[in-house]
Amino acid sequence: MGDELGTDDAPFPAQAAGPLLEIIDENRRGLLLRRITEEGGFAFVSSAELAAAGDLRSAEAAREMAWEQLHSGPWDEVVPTWRDAYAMACLLVVGIRASAGDLKEALRVLDMGLIMGGPLLRRELELAVEKISVMSASNQVECSRRSSRCGLENCRSWNIDEVLQILPSRSLACKAVEKQPSPSLEAFIRDYFLRSYPVIISNYIDHWPARTKWKDVDYLKSIAGDRTVPVEVGKNYLSSDWKQELITFSQFLDRIQTNISSANLTYLAQHPLFDQIKELRNDIMIPDYCYAGGGELQSLNAWFGPPGTVTPLHHDPHHNIFAQVVGRKYVRLYPESASQDLYPHTESMLKNSSQVDLDNFDAKDFPRTADLDFIDCILEEGELLYIPPKWWHYVRSLSTSFSVSFWWRASDLPFENV
Repeated sequence: MGDELGTDDAPFPAQAAGPLLEIIDENRRGLLLRRITEEGGFAFVSSAELAAAGDLRSAEAAREMAWEQLHSGPWDEVVPTWRDAYAMACLLVVGIRASAGDLKEALRVLDMGLIMGGPLLRRELELAVEKISVMSASNQVECSRRSSRCGLENCRSWNIDEVLQILPSRSLACKAVEKQPSPSLEAFIRDYFLRSYPVIISNYIDHWPARTKWKDVDYLKSIAGDRTVPVEVGKNYLSSDWKQELITFSQFLDRIQTNISSANLTYLAQHPLFDQIKELRNDIMIPDYCYAGGGELQSLNAWFGPPGTVTPLHHDPHHNIFAQVVGRKYVRLYPESASQDLYPHTESMLKNSSQVDLDNFDAKDFPRTADLDFIDCILEEGELLYIPPKWWHYVRSLSTSFSVSFWWRASDLPFENV
């Protein structure tokens, strides 16, 4: 059935739901509805047909049915057809909302489709975002460069003694991460990639438009203010009070500029923001270092939040170039060889995370961790940090911070873990 749902250019004739429905190919629509029927989605198909004729209640009902299927069990067990069904329902809702002039709600629904929907109609969702953005362009507030606010720049004075008081014990007292100014790709591969050893790379992203644009709150709101994004709220993902929310980017920006409570810190963490909002993707470039070992980019994620956000001690399966675009962060790293002394969680979902809370370290509970060697650094604005696979790392933001992680996998297997 997957081959049957290929891409065609023949448009689906517009119906009462509005011109946005023209972006759905008629053949693919019919085949998807047939697949939904095979999964028992008779009520969804009936509602979708009514929605195509302009019935908003039916469109919302179809979206709710698909939403319930997405939450019927663990995410990896959701039938892929229902993710595509959710994307289709979002497009149906958007066609009607946009025709009625409700552009803000239409954009919110499209983002839900991009975040939760399947890949089949992703191109159609992205095209709809472009159309809605053009339709709402006249409502956008022109970006002002004369704002008296500090924006996303760190307005507080930098005091290393104050910083040390909030960092884990022994911070900046052991070996520092090496720093190199824009090494050649050959030197990077020889000295760090093949040795599986971290390094800070400076003077490499100074030309990125993001270096200046992402400090401007008005700019960020003008291109993404009405877009819906998933955020984390609470200390970190290992805490009992941690939760996730869906809010607009403008609401998120307001929170990170005003939120001073550590219990309610709001963090946009490990989200593929640049797949969702193309304008932000245009402000950055993939570093050449990500092509080391015949590199194949696996994911491109945003990490954006206020001072005090923490990513607890964990390791990842891929090579990572971590770009500190705005603000600064403290990073501590332990080699893979220290894994057993860092007490990994035993639950399958958390095996890459340590039970050790570096911010509230208890030597009685975790004696083997107390005297472990590590390397650490304060990653300054405009610097890259290479984190090899399986290196444990703890990260704390020291100011409002906007970072990008470039995960890649070496296609040449002999290169891995040399």
